[in-house]
Amino acid sequence: MDRFVCNPFHGFHRYEVVVPGSKSMTNRALLMGALAEGKTILRGVLFSEDSRVFMQALQEIGFRVSIQETEKVVTIEGLGGRLPIAGPCAKERGVAADCGSGLRKVYVGSAGTAARFLTAFLALSGQEFVVEASEQMKKRPMEPLLRALEMLGARFEYLEKPYSFPFRIRGREERNPDCVELNIDASSQFLSALLLCGVMCREGIKIRLTGTRSARAYVGISMDMMEQFGCRTEQFDENTYRVLPGQRYVGGEYQIEPDVSAACYFYGLAAVTGGEAKVKHVHRETTQGDIKFVDVLEKMGCLVREESDGIVVAGARDGKLAGVHVCMSDFSDQTMTLAALAPFAEGDTVIDGVGHIRGQESDRIRAIVTELGRMGISCEEREDGLTIHPGKIRPSLVSTYDDHRMAMAFSLIGCRAEGIVIDNPECCKKTFENYFDILTNLGLTSKIEEE
Repeated sequence: MDRFVCNPFHGFHRYEVVVPGSKSMTNRALLMGALAEGKTILRGVLFSEDSRVFMQALQEIGFRVSIQETEKVVTIEGLGGRLPIAGPCAKERGVAADCGSGLRKVYVGSAGTAARFLTAFLALSGQEFVVEASEQMKKRPMEPLLRALEMLGARFEYLEKPYSFPFRIRGREERNPDCVELNIDASSQFLSALLLCGVMCREGIKIRLTGTRSARAYVGISMDMMEQFGCRTEQFDENTYRVLPGQRYVGGEYQIEPDVSAACYFYGLAAVTGGEAKVKHVHRETTQGDIKFVDVLEKMGCLVREESDGIVVAGARDGKLAGVHVCMSDFSDQTMTLAALAPFAEGDTVIDGVGHIRGQESDRIRAIVTELGRMGISCEEREDGLTIHPGKIRPSLVSTYDDHRMAMAFSLIGCRAEGIVIDNPECCKKTFENYFDILTNLGLTSKIEEE
């Protein structure tokens, strides 16, 4: 397995980077392209482990998907909300082999968006499938979404544990409840899945949230993109949503934005090293919630300006970062990025509103506290957040828990402190395949091989 030894970055450096397309927007666009009437051409597509799983799953279902990876272009031939019917030529059309009883099999890997979106897609289609996932994905929450789909008439047979992968979708008895209740405390992807696939319900769908967490940034991306693909949604209040009946997505060309989540690692790099970073083609008007991390960096003392070709972040003029108290519910993917900066701040950093990240690729709160503790940094862990005290970093081998965001975020610590080694950086393939290559080209890391 590979490891990366991080080399501290000394002196002032200015750099520009280009990040891949947005994972969130790529996966939503892939789904809507499959649901649309006619051909959809997606440009600026993210190619990563997650998006490849999604594309492969669409091919397994039977859709014609043309992939031009060098050009970052994917073309999908949609069927207006219908799924291809498997027949004698299923194999040559890319449909997976059956599972022993003529059933088609779809694999969603460890990709949370693919797992949630495709489950809703297949369950509402009325067809029968077996859906399988990685061991990691089997442990992640699915029950609220599956129960909501049952309210809509979908039938499931659970092949291992109840309300977890793998399961068999046994068709659907179409129902039109006045309102579907849904708890998204564990993941807003449940709501996005129902909204995006709501066009498959003849009478539309009305959803009422029952938990303590309200949907914001990522659901906002879903609703905006649905409108761009030709479908209207309504939001009555903070907890009630509706997809109007009788709608279809319309195929066409769609440009995917750069991934702001990926951009934030380079903005964090500028903050922790005192340098200056421009990420090309990232702008404040994006619908991606992680843009709020730029505001956090300003509060910590960084300088931010927007230029015609991207946002620039410069480290604090006096080289000192301020501790902050912030609720990150709306941009929780950056929890680990802020945690990587916190040891170098003057004053404590308090993060609230992120209890749901315990159920993601790893228990991210516990992972942060464990790895910072190994570096000699004192933290207090709470159910929905943590407090990080500044301190002197000691050398450490960082366990990444097969979690791409742990690997990318904690590399920032090694860009300022000596002796930080990132174990299993290959887990970044999930969303940002060449992240460590970019750091290497900037002169910040060196790769070593381990037998």
